[in-house]
Order: sequence, then C-alpha cells, then structure tokens
Amino acid sequence: MDQGTPHHGPGDAGNHWRKIRKHTAVLLAVWFLATFFFIFFARELDRIHLFGWPLSFYMAAQGMILIYLAIVVIYIRRMKRIEQQVHGEQGHGE
Repeated sequence: MDQGTPHHGPGDAGNHWRKIRKHTAVLLAVWFLATFFFIFFARELDRIHLFGWPLSFYMAAQGMILIYLAIVVIYIRRMKRIEQQVHGEQGHGE
C-alpha cells in the first residue's frame, strides 16, 4: 500500500533537487561574478597594492585560486548537509 521509498514521501525528492539546483546556481554565480570582476576591472585594481603587489596581479596569481577552492569547500559541506537532511541523519559532521 505504501508507494515510494519507506522513509521519504514523493515530494522529498523534488525538494532535495530544488535545494541542490539553488545551491549550485548560487555558487556558479559567485564563481562567474568573481572571475568577471577581477578580469574586467584589472586596470583599476592595479592602483591597489596587497603585500607589495598590485591587487590584479595577486588575484591572478593566488587570489582566484583561493576563491575557487573556497567555492568547492562550501559546495562539499552544503551538499553533505542536504544529504543528511534528506536521509534523516542527525550526525554532527562538518
């Protein structure tokens, strides 16, 4: 008589994928805007110095890599939380 999975209703799958799509879209927007901003405004950012280097050079050499790494870490942590919510786990992970 019970249709679907034993622990989740049919609406849970749609909610799960909605959360994943929203999370992915937000992080892709952050990735695009950060990349676009530092490339488009590179000449203006040359006037700002960070650790003795122009900000545009610093962001091209190191800063963007750190931003991309942060995006990946945020994605992984949030996906773990979403999966725990869907599976009903109450773990205290990262």
